[in-house]
Amino acid sequence: MSGSFPGFGSRPGGQGAGAGLPGSLWDAMDQLKDAFERGFSPRVGRGDVRAAVLAILAEKPMHGYQIIQEIEARSDGAWKPSPGSVYPTLQLLADEGLVAAEESNGKKTYSLTEAGRTEAAAADGQSAPWEAFGSRDTGRTSALPKAGAKLAQAAAQVGRGGTPEQVAQAVEVLDEARRKLYSILAQD
Repeated sequence: MSGSFPGFGSRPGGQGAGAGLPGSLWDAMDQLKDAFERGFSPRVGRGDVRAAVLAILAEKPMHGYQIIQEIEARSDGAWKPSPGSVYPTLQLLADEGLVAAEESNGKKTYSLTEAGRTEAAAADGQSAPWEAFGSRDTGRTSALPKAGAKLAQAAAQVGRGGTPEQVAQAVEVLDEARRKLYSILAQD
């Protein structure tokens, strides 16, 4: 099918008609798939990572990756802070004298200092930052992105191996799906 339908063919770098075209279907499908796989993660408020790290370390010492996993688990997967936000926060807390790091087996384990325990205790009574994420509809953070990614994969498969007629049918199906999705939002 290579070369029989504009925009389709081998992946960029290959021999097909769509190879390397910046506006090709492959780029569009990859962008769509990536967007769905990233999910619809809500924006985290300034200071939420700091508050979450202090709250978790108030329970027991952990290394950075454990903190990330714990936040993700407590938010039911809705919030997974990146290492690029957790590790600088840990360094900042260490600079402020709120956490101490101890290296063991090549991993730094962080624990609260006395000042850190005082700061964490001051936040007692406030809801933990991950609670706002855990209470949201998990369909936004799991089912819908997964379904979208599967749809993008199926469309890409038709684009790779389908005839021009099958591709045209797939476009009609996708257009109808888009209209139906917008009609869902239009309902009262």
